[in-house]
Amino acid sequence: MTTLPIIEDSLFGLDNLPYGVYSVDGSAPRVAVRLHDHVIDLGLLLGTEGDNDVFAAPTLNPFMAQGHARWVEVRAAIREALRGEVPQDALHRLDDVTLHLPVEVSDYVDFYASEHHASNLGRLFRPDNPDPLMPNWKHLPVGYHGRSASIVVSGTGIVRPQGQRKGPADEKPVFGPSTRLDIEAELGFIVGTGNAMGSSIAAEDAEQHIFGVVLFNDWSARDIQAWEYVPLGPNLGKSFASTISPWVVPLLALQEAKVSVPDQEPEVLPYLQMRQPWGLDVDLEVVWNGETVTRPPYAAMYWSPAQMLAHTTVNGAPTRTGDVYASGTISGPEKNQRGAFIELTWGGKEPVQVNGEERTFLEDGDQVTLTATAPGANGGRIGFGECTGRILPAR
Repeated sequence: MTTLPIIEDSLFGLDNLPYGVYSVDGSAPRVAVRLHDHVIDLGLLLGTEGDNDVFAAPTLNPFMAQGHARWVEVRAAIREALRGEVPQDALHRLDDVTLHLPVEVSDYVDFYASEHHASNLGRLFRPDNPDPLMPNWKHLPVGYHGRSASIVVSGTGIVRPQGQRKGPADEKPVFGPSTRLDIEAELGFIVGTGNAMGSSIAAEDAEQHIFGVVLFNDWSARDIQAWEYVPLGPNLGKSFASTISPWVVPLLALQEAKVSVPDQEPEVLPYLQMRQPWGLDVDLEVVWNGETVTRPPYAAMYWSPAQMLAHTTVNGAPTRTGDVYASGTISGPEKNQRGAFIELTWGGKEPVQVNGEERTFLEDGDQVTLTATAPGANGGRIGFGECTGRILPAR
């Protein structure tokens, strides 16, 4: 047994305690929690009898399916256990473990919840239109249905996608590797318990269903996307890969990070109305080949995560444990707060400096890492870990 130090200014202290799935030296993956730079096996910390048998599972899904009251109970038990003596065999240094995709992703929807991002793309793609937003944008959270099988954990290489594209100088479509490969810095929300088909989740009840939050990079092939997306929206330009961070920050840990969303005018329809629509004060950082190029603020997002989940289910669509829905690109009002390179470089016309080089879109070998922090209890901050991917050549 050993006693762990409690570091008050740690991004991964008792106020955070994110969940993940780890293995050591090829062992079977198991559920863990992170404290500072330690990975702590929850089955060995809390035992695996009764309801705790879920901690021996290779994903968080069985634990998440136990529901909100159980999440509260387990979080309290972890905090109490970590203040005492911890079994030595439950402890691993972060550098000694392999981290896995923390959830079995059942389904995936990506939204478009930043007014700044949507307005910037409107100005880029529809420069003659006096209103950069589409007519429906402030009435509903716009989204598209993604491909869950292409969600991968941080550190997985991203193969450059191939597909059709048609540039301004092309007489007809051509096929080949994307030449305008981009990122989208987002947050992903993980559904812990869903709704039955034909029912819906009210916006006010969404917190009972949202288990936690991850960093999310929705890699985007802008040239493939531009040719295919009219009239049905993104498909192959998005479906090749999305990366999430390995640590799931519980929504229970983010209560101090809640902020009001911007004023929603015109008034939204009743199913999207809330007494107090909440966003999250999460500050992201995008690092391109080791250099910070932008700092998107999630607090600027127009639509609440609760409204996004309510909209997903209002037509009776079912959600399941492990469903992921992402926020869409996070962008603020300033240029250095834009969460996609198509915005940051204004469609490639305004290159940014990366390690002394002018850059627009991603080249083979480039690495992008997302990090983020949010307010925690007692004036501290909590971290989300890293969401990293490196671009590999097309195959």
